[in-house]
Amino acid sequence: MIPVNEPLLNGKEAEYLKECIDTGWISSEGPFVKQFESTFAKQVNREHGVAVTNGTAALEVAIAALEIGEGDEVIIPTFTIISCAAAVVRAGAKPVLVDADAITWNMTAEAVEEKITPRTKAIMVVHIFGLPVEMKPMLALAAKHGLKIIEDAAQMHGQTCDGMPCGSFGDISTFSFYPNKHITTGEGGMVVTNDEALAERCKSLRNLCFQNEKRFYHEELGWNYRMTNMQAALGLAQLEQLEDFVNKKRQMGKQYSELLENVDELQLPLSSTSYANNIYWVFGMVLKDLSVEASHIQQELGKHKIGTRPFFWPMHEQPVFHKMGLFIDESYPVAENIARRGFYVPSGMALQANQIEEVASTLKEIIAKL
Repeated sequence: MIPVNEPLLNGKEAEYLKECIDTGWISSEGPFVKQFESTFAKQVNREHGVAVTNGTAALEVAIAALEIGEGDEVIIPTFTIISCAAAVVRAGAKPVLVDADAITWNMTAEAVEEKITPRTKAIMVVHIFGLPVEMKPMLALAAKHGLKIIEDAAQMHGQTCDGMPCGSFGDISTFSFYPNKHITTGEGGMVVTNDEALAERCKSLRNLCFQNEKRFYHEELGWNYRMTNMQAALGLAQLEQLEDFVNKKRQMGKQYSELLENVDELQLPLSSTSYANNIYWVFGMVLKDLSVEASHIQQELGKHKIGTRPFFWPMHEQPVFHKMGLFIDESYPVAENIARRGFYVPSGMALQANQIEEVASTLKEIIAKL
């Protein structure tokens, strides 16, 4: 089996985990948490990092810290993971959707501007699959209308936009450390910001809003979203290897691109734009001149023991939101097309060059038969 993802844990992960066990510091009180927070924040040019249990928690904490709630609107891409929309909905606010660009699969400032209303409070910028959203026009748009920027950089460890680290833009940014990310802690996430007051609020929200003077006296509701010392130990060891991980991912993307470049039936990911080079968090592709949907290709690859994943299903087509009366009769053609015709192949950090060759060869054979 060639899995769709397999993490690489060949740095100091075991050494740091052993230290956690030997010292007994396994909870969120352990020293690796603060070390991971400060080191990660510095990596993305931020003053403050707040480690949490996962990327979804990071989004929820970020939205709560910005005091987004009832009556507010947050513009988000329809082509994204449900965590983005769910965090807005759970805060009592309304997610307002925009379609994806057909080439980059990202949201654009032009699409966002069309959806701004007097109720708009924030733009949730979500970078997709390895290429970031173009940030200069997005930041200018937010400044023009007095809007907050929440940057979801979950898939962008080590990526830059116009030379600046993803995670350094806007009011607050979030990351995920799920096993398929460049840096993993098994489960985990991070909120980063330059605003000290905002960071302190995030720390309080992730820790049940305990108070210093009267610990068990609560003036508002928070969550238990604390990261453990063991998770942070993993994250720190992974972070030490980030540059090597990014180089490895780019080499994988280059190899896939060269092997599949003459397959006319596939739209491959862009290798670069004017503002960023792809880091190929995953190697995604969209079917072009084939009558089948991506699920058929995935099933065929599965018969050869090759793992795949579909693209995100658009938020405006999610039954759970329709039940809430959201996004009724809304249509976003690009997202609808790439959701049905897009998928990604094995892209994990431990993937080997010979496995990439096998995946590409098998994929070409399947398409040739069609």
